[in-house]
Amino acid sequence: MIKTLFIDLDDTLWATFENNRESLKEIYTALDWGQYFISFDAFFDVFMPHNEFLWSEYRKGTLDKQELTLERFRYPFRKVRNLADDEILSINELFLNTCSSKKGLCPGAVDVLKYLYKRYSLCILSNGFREVQQRKMDRSGLSPFISNIVLSEDAGVNKPHKGIFDFAFEHTGALPEETLMIGDSWEADIEGAHRAGIPSIWYNPKGAEMPQGEQARPAHIISHLKELKELL
Repeated sequence: MIKTLFIDLDDTLWATFENNRESLKEIYTALDWGQYFISFDAFFDVFMPHNEFLWSEYRKGTLDKQELTLERFRYPFRKVRNLADDEILSINELFLNTCSSKKGLCPGAVDVLKYLYKRYSLCILSNGFREVQQRKMDRSGLSPFISNIVLSEDAGVNKPHKGIFDFAFEHTGALPEETLMIGDSWEADIEGAHRAGIPSIWYNPKGAEMPQGEQARPAHIISHLKELKELL
C-alpha cells in the first residue's frame, strides 16, 4: 500500500517555465537589456534552451551549482557583452528573488494537493536550490500540504541518482515499498524512481513521447494533475 508520495516541485506543481519567463522579462526591462537584444523573445530564445541544457548537465553531476549560475547568464551575452562573475552573481540573485515571489502553479496543483495530503504523506523531492524552493512553496500556497522537503543540495546528489532517494527515505522514514514518485521530468523523476526501485507517475502535459530504449516504465502517464484524484 502506498503511504508516501515523493513529488517534484518545478513544472510539476510550481509553474517554473511561466514564472521564470515572467521574472526574466521584468529583469530584462529593469536592467535595460533591450540595448543588447532586438527583443525580449530574442533573449529568451537563447537563454532558456541553454539553461535547460545546463540543468541536464547539473543533474548528471558534470557541472556544479556555481558553474550553472555563471554560465546561464554569461552565455546569452557572449556576443554582445563580457559579464564579470560578480555582475552575473548579482543578476542571478535578482533573478532568484524575483522568481521566488511568483505564485503561478500548474493547473490543478492546489486542488489535487488538498485531496492527496489527507491520504498520504507528501514530500517534495527536488533538484532546485535551497535558497528559493521553500520560498516558492510559501508564496504560492503549497507549503501547508507538504510534510517534508528534500533537496539535492542536502542529499549531496541530484535526481536521478539513487542516492537522493535513499536520503529521502532516511529523512522521512518512508519505506520504498510504500512510496511512489510523481514528476514531469523523465530523466530526473521517472528514471530516478526506476533506479530507486519505486513506482512512478509521469506528469506529461505536453504529450511528449516516451524515450526509446529506456528500461524505466511509469505506472501511469497523466496530462493533468486532476487525474491523480482518480488514480490515488
